[in-house]
Amino acid sequence: MATSNAVWGIDIGQCALKALRCRLDDDGETIVADAFDYIEYPKILTQPDANPEELVKEALGQFLANNSVRDAQVAISVPGQSGLTRFIKLPPVEAKKIPDIVKYEAKQQIPFALEDVIWDYQPLVGGLQDEGVALETEVGLFAMKREQVFRALRPFRDAGIELDYVQLTPISIYNAVTYGVLKDMPTAADFDPDDPPPSVVVISMGTDTTDLVITNGFKIWQRSVPIGGSHFTKQLTKEMKLTFAKAEHLKRNARQSEDPKAVFQAMRPVFNDFVQELQRSIGYYRSIDRNAKIEQGVVLGNAMRLPGLQPYVEKNLGIPIKKVSEYRHLSGVSVVSTPKYKDNLLSFANAYGLCIQGVGKGRLSTNLIPRELITARLIRQKKPWALIGLAVFLLAVAFNFLFHWNRWREAHHDRFAAVSTDVNNLSSTSSNHVSQYEGLTAEFDRLKQAGDEVVSGADARFLVLELLKAVNSALPVDEEADPMAIRKGDFDNRPELFIEYVESQYFSDLGDYYSPDAKERYQSFLTNLEFSKRRAARPDDGAAAEEEATDAGGEEGFDEDGFEDDEFDDDLDAGGAEDEMEDEPLVEGNEPPLPSPGWVFQIRGFHFHNEDEYNFGEQYLFNTLLNNLENGTVDLPAGPGGEMITFTMQELGIYCPLVVSEGKEINVLVPNPDYKGPAGGGQNGGQVNFKTVNNGNANATDGELISRQAYEFTVQFMWIETRASQRLEARNKPATEEDGFDEDLAGGL
Repeated sequence: MATSNAVWGIDIGQCALKALRCRLDDDGETIVADAFDYIEYPKILTQPDANPEELVKEALGQFLANNSVRDAQVAISVPGQSGLTRFIKLPPVEAKKIPDIVKYEAKQQIPFALEDVIWDYQPLVGGLQDEGVALETEVGLFAMKREQVFRALRPFRDAGIELDYVQLTPISIYNAVTYGVLKDMPTAADFDPDDPPPSVVVISMGTDTTDLVITNGFKIWQRSVPIGGSHFTKQLTKEMKLTFAKAEHLKRNARQSEDPKAVFQAMRPVFNDFVQELQRSIGYYRSIDRNAKIEQGVVLGNAMRLPGLQPYVEKNLGIPIKKVSEYRHLSGVSVVSTPKYKDNLLSFANAYGLCIQGVGKGRLSTNLIPRELITARLIRQKKPWALIGLAVFLLAVAFNFLFHWNRWREAHHDRFAAVSTDVNNLSSTSSNHVSQYEGLTAEFDRLKQAGDEVVSGADARFLVLELLKAVNSALPVDEEADPMAIRKGDFDNRPELFIEYVESQYFSDLGDYYSPDAKERYQSFLTNLEFSKRRAARPDDGAAAEEEATDAGGEEGFDEDGFEDDEFDDDLDAGGAEDEMEDEPLVEGNEPPLPSPGWVFQIRGFHFHNEDEYNFGEQYLFNTLLNNLENGTVDLPAGPGGEMITFTMQELGIYCPLVVSEGKEINVLVPNPDYKGPAGGGQNGGQVNFKTVNNGNANATDGELISRQAYEFTVQFMWIETRASQRLEARNKPATEEDGFDEDLAGGL
């Protein structure tokens, strides 16, 4: 098994064995070649007197003598004419069903039973997916008869070489060209099926056949042309009456022969046949792909080094043809700078393509290696570890058994039988007591509920009166004014809140009302209230500063309130309570016990307290009504004729007071203190009536009524009905717990 990321790509050709060892560099793009081998056979494998199996065996033996494959993966190629290649366009289908559709297509396209072939597939670039449905998906299907695969593997198995990849030669050439030859290829995301990039004709001439591959980098079409380098040799043998060896030597050195013109004239029929096959294949491809634009060609294989062959092909095909002088992304001075490698550069394309697939950079990565070989190899590799693991497991089981048996032997005596019986009896007695306790508890709860239903009527009569008193006590009053006297003078900064109406709505679960918006408004009230309390300390500090400034003769930099001008401006620019308290932890309030049924009360009214710079509008509501509903208390009798007890608003069931809407300024008509009625009559006989007016009469200053600006508000709070008996019971419960009464212990006793 490979212990590194190195890959050997081995190409067993008809003329020579080509092998290249590569690994992926740290940059993820460069492929480093650190070893290669080129072993030419004494004879071409297709010569009549040649023994192919023996020649390949000797070449592999020489290869293993020169190189080691122990720490690398091994990939080999098989001739394209030995396999079956089909490119299928699938109908629109769910992406997860593509394997099933491909298997169905494989049964239709492969003229053999699937059990008799080894096949693989891969979707090509260019398909689309819309909501999990694959559209215009083209799949490459590659197959080879099982017996042919094992025939190709036999020399390597005999030599003790374990293989990881088996690939068709045209596919290896495709990987080599797309990664190592073509430049400036668009990415898969930029591929447009209606306007594909230009295609390239790859002509890889071997000994007996030529692999023709046409690709634009994303799609591939291939065909095996039955003309190779040996056909030129055979033509010379026929025309010039030479042996095969002499004809091969003359072909390779045609320009140095005595009569080069006669040599090329003898090979001319093969030149013509070769070009005609290429033209026919390219014409067929253009007929099946109307969008294809063939702009250039690339030649590979040592046979293409035949003098005059490349220009002849270029002239007849009408497209520029180039020979590969180097492979992109391939480095490794110890290999690419070697004369032997340079002389045979064109023949290493197949081996380079195998290495590209092995390091994970190939565009097509199908593998025709039999799956049973992979399974057998994994089992063989894991067998020693499995045996070691099994031995350790059996040893652990033996020790565990001995340990437990020893403990059982020590504890298994008849003298424990009596104790076990006593424990069982005690457990049964305990279970009986627990059952009796649960029954008595249920009976107590039933009686308690019945008692509550009997006596709750008396408490429930006063719930609304208690709530009304609590709300009245939360309203601010002018403590200095005589409530029985008629008030005169300006309405500005009056502390009273003038209530227009009070409404209520019942909720089976107050959690439905206590939405995130309500929580945010409640938290805003708590934050503003805390901010107001902190700011309340500033006037004293400011007065002291002002007094010091006065004593010092009016020191510059302080205003009339004693604050430094810059500091005061900074406070004003700070953005209010939310900005100043931004980095502070959230102020904790009195959260209601939810879920719970209850009522939501809404109070609508207005006030005239709008002249105070820090205590006006909504803030005045926070500091008075909402503060009292949150933190205030109310004195209520414990029962009819009972003593007065001070309860908090939460004990009364009032929670989460908040302002539900942004207040607005309105104009209110109030009695004119300077109005003189007809015949010297006074104003309204002391009757005070308020009513709002339209903006059109907002500036009225005379008459019986005058307009004053007021702040209109809407306040809501939650109320959970809590009877007096429940409040007193809740107060007594903590005292009972402090006295050390343990209800669980009492139940157990």
